[in-house]
Amino acid sequence: MTIATSNHDFLAGIWFFLESLFLVFYVVLDGFDLGVGILTLFGREHANRMVMMNSLGTIWDANESWLVVLGGTLFGAFPLVYALVLRALYLPAIAMLFGFVFRGVAFEYRELAHDKARWLWSFGLGSLLVALSQGYILGGILQGMPVHHGHFTGGLFDWFGGFSTLVMLGVVTGYVVIGATYLIIKSESHVAETFYPFARYGARLLLLLAVAITIMTAVRFDWAARSWFRWPAIVGYAALPAIALAAFWRLFRALRAHRTLSPFVWTLVIFVSSFLGLGITIYPYAIPDTVTVYQGASGSSTLIFMLAVVGFFIPIMIVYNSYLYFAFRGKTSKAGYEA
Repeated sequence: MTIATSNHDFLAGIWFFLESLFLVFYVVLDGFDLGVGILTLFGREHANRMVMMNSLGTIWDANESWLVVLGGTLFGAFPLVYALVLRALYLPAIAMLFGFVFRGVAFEYRELAHDKARWLWSFGLGSLLVALSQGYILGGILQGMPVHHGHFTGGLFDWFGGFSTLVMLGVVTGYVVIGATYLIIKSESHVAETFYPFARYGARLLLLLAVAITIMTAVRFDWAARSWFRWPAIVGYAALPAIALAAFWRLFRALRAHRTLSPFVWTLVIFVSSFLGLGITIYPYAIPDTVTVYQGASGSSTLIFMLAVVGFFIPIMIVYNSYLYFAFRGKTSKAGYEA
C-alpha cells in the first residue's frame, strides 16, 4: 500500500476522505429520495402515490445538492479521476443526467397538471433511470478501466457486464429499502402499513446481493483480495461486515415488529458501513488498481484553497439540511404536509 509521505499526499488523503463523506451524504439523502420515486411505480392507489410525492416536496432539491458538491469537488480535487470516469462511463453518466432532468420536470409539472398520473409515472421512471445509471457507474468504477499515460483506452461499453449489473441491482434495491423505511416514518399509520412489505422483501434481496457482490469482488479482483486478506488488517475489515450483518438482523426484527423509526436507522447503518468498507478497501486507489489518490490529485495550492472554501460552505449546507428535516418532521398526507 502506498504511504502518504509528503504534504501533497497528506492533502490528497484528506480530500479522499472528504469525497467519501460527500458520497455517503448523497447516497443516503438522495438515496431515499430516489427510492420513494421508484416506489411510486408500484403504488396501487393514487392517494398513496400522492403521499409519496408530498413527502419529498420540501427536501428533494436540498438532497440533490450533494451530488453537485460531489461532482464539483471531484473536478477540482481529482481532475484526472473526473476526466477518466466521465470518459469511461459516458453513457451511464448521460443517462443519469437525463433521468434527473426527467424526474425534475415531472415533479414540478405534477403540481399543476390535471392528469397527475402521467407525471407520477414520469417521476418514477426518471428515478429508476437515475438509480440504474448510478449502479452501473459504481460497478464500472469498481471493475476498473484500462488507462495508458493518463488516457482511457477502453471501449464505450466496457462498464457493462455481469459484475456491474449485480452492483446496479444492489444499488437499486438499497434505494428501494431506504425509500420504504423513510415512507414508514413520514406516512400516517394506515398508509405506512403498505410500505412494510417493500422494506421486508427488499432487505432480504439486498442482503443476498451484498453477499454475492462481496464474494465476486474477492474472487475477481486482486486489489480487493490484497486489501482484505492481509494480517492483521483482516481483523479490522471483518468488523464492518459484522456491523452490517447485525444491522440487517435488527432491521428484520424492527420490520416484523412494525417499528416506525428504527427500520430507517438500521438501514442507514447498513449504508454507512457498506460505503465505509468500500472506501477503506479502495484506498489508496481512486480508480481501483489504476490511479492512486496521490496520482490523481490536483496541486497542493488548489487542494488548500478548496479546503478553505469547503470549510466555509459545507457546514452551512449541513445546518440548512438539518433545519429542513427538523422543520418538516411531521407526517404527510395526500393533501400535503401535516405538522
